[in-house]
Amino acid sequence: MNDYYVIIPGNASLQLKRMLEAVLTGKNASYITDKQSLPDLRGVKIIVCAEISPAGLCIPLYEILEELQSRGCDSLKDSSAILLLHSSSELYTKSTASFIVFLMNQLGCRFPGHPAVEATGSLSNFSTWRKIKKASLEDICLELCTSLGERFAAYNPAAVKKPKILALHSSRKETSNTLALWNMVKNSLEGCRISELHVENGSIVDCKGCSYKTCKHFSMNNNCFYGGIMVKEILPAIEKSDAVIWLCPNYNDAVSANLSAVINRMSALYVKTPFYNKSLFSIIVSGNSGSDSVARQLLGALCINKGFNLPPYHSFMATANDPGTALRISGIEAAAKKFSENIVNELKI
Repeated sequence: MNDYYVIIPGNASLQLKRMLEAVLTGKNASYITDKQSLPDLRGVKIIVCAEISPAGLCIPLYEILEELQSRGCDSLKDSSAILLLHSSSELYTKSTASFIVFLMNQLGCRFPGHPAVEATGSLSNFSTWRKIKKASLEDICLELCTSLGERFAAYNPAAVKKPKILALHSSRKETSNTLALWNMVKNSLEGCRISELHVENGSIVDCKGCSYKTCKHFSMNNNCFYGGIMVKEILPAIEKSDAVIWLCPNYNDAVSANLSAVINRMSALYVKTPFYNKSLFSIIVSGNSGSDSVARQLLGALCINKGFNLPPYHSFMATANDPGTALRISGIEAAAKKFSENIVNELKI
């Protein structure tokens, strides 16, 4: 029996092949090179390998993803995946990773925290690792791939009894469609301990950009350069939680400034403790379109970068403009209940 299914279409570079070898050490795999050879990928572990062109594309991979999409929203049900990406330039690894993760997640796939190793053309994106690893950029890349392979082999999100769920928002209750949907979802979260924090305007100062050493110094003392509500309330609440639900209205196809500042300031906690045992969910409402842009921003920052576990169908998205219109969307109550049930099932009460 194969340990993994490896999706590696097109002409993979030597660098990408070496990365895959480092992940697969001692493991069996079945290889998928085109959409014609695509088997049933439900309930399996998947390694996605993307060779990114100078134009930022990986067309053979996108054809495979399109085929999976055509099979329905459960074509990756109960599967989990990681990513290996190599670009011929210094660009596109992050955007490609967030696109792939978002699409596969919408098809039922879950991702462990830090699910990707990305290599740019010069490998210079590994330069910061030299501060703690005295090795070549190539060796650092392969070491990270080996580590990812080991974590993925052991990946099995633990069951939680009466999980602690934290909801973060910066919206006004009187007019917010996002909060209206959250209230729908919250009403069906049976057996969960729920807390909410409102991030008010002016209460969070954005990250100062301290050095790693300085940030870690403050972190070890349960502090941050700026202190304030972030240290007193938000970081302790995140640390105690099993899941964080980000309630995000779409502001110009991006997360609001207040919540973005919270994400940036989370480094003070991140350098002290990993987030692998915390799950990421979101509720996103767009006035016109672009909910997927916000969802990709969140999963990129919090799963790919910060290491939150990403359950399948992690984001509940809707389009609603004027206050109250979210509650009048056809089928919205059933959709909210389904999202709640997914949260409960994924946290395994």
